[in-house]
Amino acid sequence: MTKNIMTKNAVAAAVHAALDAERPVPANPPAARAEEPRPRPDLATAAVSPPPQSECWVGIDVAKAHLDGATWPEIERLRVTRDDAGLGTLTAWLRARAPKLIVLEATGGLETSVVTALVEAGWPVAVINPRQARDFAKATGRLAKTDALDAAVLAHFGHAIRPEPRPWKDEETQELAAVLQRRRQLVEMLTAEKNRLASAHRHVRPDIQTTIDWLEGRLKDLDGDLRRRLQASPVWRERDDLLRGVPGVGPVTAATLLAALPELGTLDRRQISALVGVCPFNRDSGQCRGRRMIFGGRAGVRAVLYMATVAASRCNPVIKTFYQRLRAAGKPAKVALTACMRKLLTILNAMLKAKTPWQPPAECKP
Repeated sequence: MTKNIMTKNAVAAAVHAALDAERPVPANPPAARAEEPRPRPDLATAAVSPPPQSECWVGIDVAKAHLDGATWPEIERLRVTRDDAGLGTLTAWLRARAPKLIVLEATGGLETSVVTALVEAGWPVAVINPRQARDFAKATGRLAKTDALDAAVLAHFGHAIRPEPRPWKDEETQELAAVLQRRRQLVEMLTAEKNRLASAHRHVRPDIQTTIDWLEGRLKDLDGDLRRRLQASPVWRERDDLLRGVPGVGPVTAATLLAALPELGTLDRRQISALVGVCPFNRDSGQCRGRRMIFGGRAGVRAVLYMATVAASRCNPVIKTFYQRLRAAGKPAKVALTACMRKLLTILNAMLKAKTPWQPPAECKP
């Protein structure tokens, strides 16, 4: 066995020697040099070439206790507490870097004070959907998730996508939005208590009824607060009068559109429909033609717009005619209502853009 292995090794060595003898030898062989190691491109930076060093994008991840900041393309990190002292440190850190854009995620209200401080300091700020940031991180190969990594992803997102800075709400608009949010919470609690009352034991029914009476009283107080706030501002009063002039649009719908959709009247019909989430998207692939479906958008605005459309499909001559025509063509009720939502939103957007009151077409007038 050992002899056979030695014989094979000797034959292999002879063959290699013969092949080496047949290769031509260059007259001036180059001097041997050590091969330089090639840098391995990082998955997160391979997709986008780095910009000039003078430009800087910043991402800020917002948590309850602290804020994590990161820059792009040169990664610098900062962690501060989410309070006035931390915001001061963050502002000074940003001032030394002069970012072209600061990107944050919408975190259910935690980002409000941070964005307000940054906007007041004069920085361009974009607040994006967390789903966008997470999908972007996966697309660039970042599967790990920490606060520091999220801040770096947001900074990279700002450089690669260049989101438009959203016009920030002033203090009055934020207060109106907070009152509307509280009203929605009271409505949810009131609905839950009424549902409990129907099947509750007779021993606890008086307590539930007392809670229902208190919630209804608080709801009336908030409705009065909404009316006073809208009437106190000349701009809001004018826009509120225009919106409420449309059959089907009530005070809550008008207030929600003013507080949660400040872009109404400034965009075209396609942009405002996509922003609210009533624009159907294609779902085609090859020869397959999928069903068009709405997706994304501002859920709170879409909810009140749906209820306004249900009312408008009965009392608004334009929406009622449009709804009946779609139903006669065989469209399902929900599909027809969604199309009516988009039409109603388009009408409201055009009215605010032109600052003209509701004028139904001649053929729709009674």
